[in-house]
Amino acid sequence: MRKLVAFALAAALPAGMAGATGLEIDVAGEGANGTITVDLFEDVAPRHVERITTLAEDGAYDDVVFHRVIDGFMAQTGDVEFGKSGGDMSMAGRGGSDLPDLPAEFSDLPFERGVLGMARSQSPDSANSQFFIMFDDGPFLNGQYTVVGEVTGGMDVVDAIKRGEGPNGAVIGQPDRMVDVRVTE
Repeated sequence: MRKLVAFALAAALPAGMAGATGLEIDVAGEGANGTITVDLFEDVAPRHVERITTLAEDGAYDDVVFHRVIDGFMAQTGDVEFGKSGGDMSMAGRGGSDLPDLPAEFSDLPFERGVLGMARSQSPDSANSQFFIMFDDGPFLNGQYTVVGEVTGGMDVVDAIKRGEGPNGAVIGQPDRMVDVRVTE
């Protein structure tokens, strides 16, 4: 269903505007080692995709850890302020970039396995740099968080990301990290 909705949205846009951007995320650590390939939905969430690609092109995501990883739910990363590998992990997940927060870009696309969503605080308009990748379907997130893309390769790498503990999924010890994040066309 998601692919049909994304295709319908892409077909309604001028040529060259839909589905042209993606990411390659090299991951390393105790759990995951490999590359995750992502298609970004700039036709669904243009401001959020622009933010992610800007930060990736600036190298801000390089060496950022997966600080919150909940088995059966999702792996969260992207804290470019406090989430650098080797830093004080007690602050990881509390920061963002020096850019302003983004207004929500909710869509009808469901949160299914492999979907990338933007993390935020209680305010729907508080997404900044952090994002998460779904391990399983999460319909309770539908219409509450912005869908920005989906994993198209390397889901085995996502599945291997070191899990956190407790209800918040905080990773103990050294979390797995995004070594290098590149924008692709």
